[in-house]
Amino acid sequence: MVTVSFEEAARRIRTGEIGVVPTDTLYGLVASVLDPAAVERVYRVRGRETRKPCIVLLGDMSDIGRFGIDPGDTERAMLAQVWPGEVSVVLPCRDKRWDYIHRGTGSIAFRVPSNPELHGFLVAAGPVVAPSANPEGERPAETVEEARAYFGTLVDFFVDGERLSGAPSTVARIVNGKWEVLREGAVALS
Repeated sequence: MVTVSFEEAARRIRTGEIGVVPTDTLYGLVASVLDPAAVERVYRVRGRETRKPCIVLLGDMSDIGRFGIDPGDTERAMLAQVWPGEVSVVLPCRDKRWDYIHRGTGSIAFRVPSNPELHGFLVAAGPVVAPSANPEGERPAETVEEARAYFGTLVDFFVDGERLSGAPSTVARIVNGKWEVLREGAVALS
């Protein structure tokens, strides 16, 4: 149950570890999207439904290109309006290499957080899956102490931050040049 800095957490993520970090909305259970075994470990530790995809946090909007996604001009402009920010946007991803991330849905929800420390972590670690830090069906951890109580030694590290009791991210997708909200959250979209 070691507590580390964001810098050390990024190093650990790159070696395949999983941990709990404060995000821009809630505490998240994180693993590198580039490491299928670490992603599966997040699912096991959290007790997450295996067909339910996780939100992926990015350091920069250009990172969606790593997933073979190339939005058009309208979509790029819309993404630039909400990123960085507390909006997770579902984008089509048909590349079979990412099946273990999109879980057969053919789409991935991405978010580019605005929190400077978290941004630095994501730039150093690369994209991460980041479901909320709680066992499936339980209330999300608001403090690192609550996350420790949930996960103890099942994760490799914790990054301590302030109490996070806000709303989860808004989840939306772009349909015909307009926002379709799939989950109301921290940001109201019109």
